[in-house]
Amino acid sequence: MPYQVYADKETASQAVFELFKEELSTNPQTVFGLATGSTPEKLYQLLRESDLDFSRATSINLDEYYGLPADHPQSYHYFMQKELFAAKPFRSSYLPDGSTDDPQAEVKAYEAIIDQNPIQVQILGIGHNGHIGFNEPGSPFDSLTRLVDLTQSTIEANQRFFDSIDEVPTQALSMGIASIMKADKVILMAFGEEKAKIVQAALEGPVTEEVPASILQNHPNAHFILDQAAAKYLK
Repeated sequence: MPYQVYADKETASQAVFELFKEELSTNPQTVFGLATGSTPEKLYQLLRESDLDFSRATSINLDEYYGLPADHPQSYHYFMQKELFAAKPFRSSYLPDGSTDDPQAEVKAYEAIIDQNPIQVQILGIGHNGHIGFNEPGSPFDSLTRLVDLTQSTIEANQRFFDSIDEVPTQALSMGIASIMKADKVILMAFGEEKAKIVQAALEGPVTEEVPASILQNHPNAHFILDQAAAKYLK
């Protein structure tokens, strides 16, 4: 699977920014699949500060914590509004409703949104355990959008965003692995030495549900965008 290594996350994020610019110049109605977390923050800063126009484009986010309302400071609705949408509104922006009383109806409706708006460029991060979206190790490769239980390692990794670990949601609404694999192009960004071992497993190890990101080896147009630290163990 192709990958590119850059000196640092700033230059790597700039490369992904150029991809966004190219996609919009080719098709102003591009459908972008977007991620949250610290990995895409520099990319979103570059997009906010640019003259790119997303008013004809569509965004579909990977996931949302279950149990958090959209206005909660740690919800992904809140994150996306602050990091991107307030400065760069899209024609349509979709995120799962984390406060829904009927998660099964919500995930079914969200998968229908993905089918009605095929994603052309999907941005991903990767968890320390290899998750993409909130598809934790053991997630079926044929999974669609669903309510998922977060692993203890993911809960602990996300604790830094909350006052205490007891406040961290234990479930999320997430695109499934098969949902992600529908995208025409997938760009996985990974920065820092703490991601180096799981990047090696995803890129060079066997394709296994125990490393969800490894399924991208089977995608016809998936690329890893890495800084030097995250690429430390690649052969």
